[in-house]
Amino acid sequence: MDKGLVNLPVHNVRERIALTVAALFLVLAMVLEPKTAFDGATLGLQTWWHIVFPSLLPFFIVSELLMNLGVVHFIGVLLEPVMRPLFRLPGAASFPVAVGYSSGYPIGAAITSRLRSENMISRAEGEHLVAFTNNASPLFVLVAVAVGMFHNPAVGPFLLLVHYATNFILGLAMRFYAPSERTQSGYKSGLWARAVFSFIGTNGRPAGAVLSDAVKASVNKLLAIGGYIILFAVVIRLLGHYGVLTVIARSLGAALLPLGFSPEILEPMAYGVFEMTLGTRMIAECNASLPEKLVAVQIVLAWSGLSIQAQVAGFISTTDIRLWLYLATRCAHAALAALLTFVLFPVCGPTALPAGRVASAPGMEWLGLLQTSCMLALTLPLLLASTGLALRSMRRLFHVS
Repeated sequence: MDKGLVNLPVHNVRERIALTVAALFLVLAMVLEPKTAFDGATLGLQTWWHIVFPSLLPFFIVSELLMNLGVVHFIGVLLEPVMRPLFRLPGAASFPVAVGYSSGYPIGAAITSRLRSENMISRAEGEHLVAFTNNASPLFVLVAVAVGMFHNPAVGPFLLLVHYATNFILGLAMRFYAPSERTQSGYKSGLWARAVFSFIGTNGRPAGAVLSDAVKASVNKLLAIGGYIILFAVVIRLLGHYGVLTVIARSLGAALLPLGFSPEILEPMAYGVFEMTLGTRMIAECNASLPEKLVAVQIVLAWSGLSIQAQVAGFISTTDIRLWLYLATRCAHAALAALLTFVLFPVCGPTALPAGRVASAPGMEWLGLLQTSCMLALTLPLLLASTGLALRSMRRLFHVS
């Protein structure tokens, strides 16, 4: 017997066998139901091209440029006095936090993976970052979910506030995770000098080469994301066709029905287990009360779907960052967001729009979405740099070393 096979870890063998079996079943299902598979692939492709590509491309390009040019190193040194007390993370972690909260998943995982590969963060810090920097984007919640699905713009700010606040709370709580495995603080003296040195000494390649590599890397990442989206769209359509999602819905009912959820909302949530966008749309359209819909949507947004989780796993697979903390915090985020929605809705929750006054659903065009994403992607690093410079000025004003 081949020694390589003997020395292969048992869990790797099990994973390969399970993946092979799943792939064979998928191929068989596609052969038996080609139209269903084609419809799913078409839906996934449209979602990727019309929403994901224009939303994430500017952020990927800008993040690659800032990493290669040393700007993230510069900002990281300046913002270390903020990130250390809050999250017990190095200053460079401010970039994936800011971008993750403004652009949506899975870019937080992509930038975290890059920071870890350049040894700017430790493994524990990378796991901490991945766990709370992958959120739904503001554009998706405010436009797609609130206006496009619920036809109620007032739903957007409420959903976004709860979604972000609960994940931010988890990020603060995880500052106590693996304290002995974190990098040491170094911001007590020479802040400006170290920031400039980090910027100058990062990369000496020509600007044209840096830009070319940034574009290539960004497009490759987006192609990989597109592959995940199309694959899971096909899987969801096939699972729905063969009734598997109905079985999953019944399983969810065993846990959710005793909590007061109506049976109509179970199947949409089953879709949300696999794909967030489809699940939230079906929840918004189902026959249930508004508070119940909002709680269910918060659960789906926090869980983010197996499609997003597979994308996150793909990005961190090139590093030693482990996935278990990310998956655990998705469950914690879902529970905390649902609880907070239930508590806050009677106090400050939105109300359903009266009949005949339903807001229209203006779909944001491809170019408009790209322009908005470009503006956010260019503004964020300037905002972070300005914050860092203001912090340095305050430290000098109050004679802090």
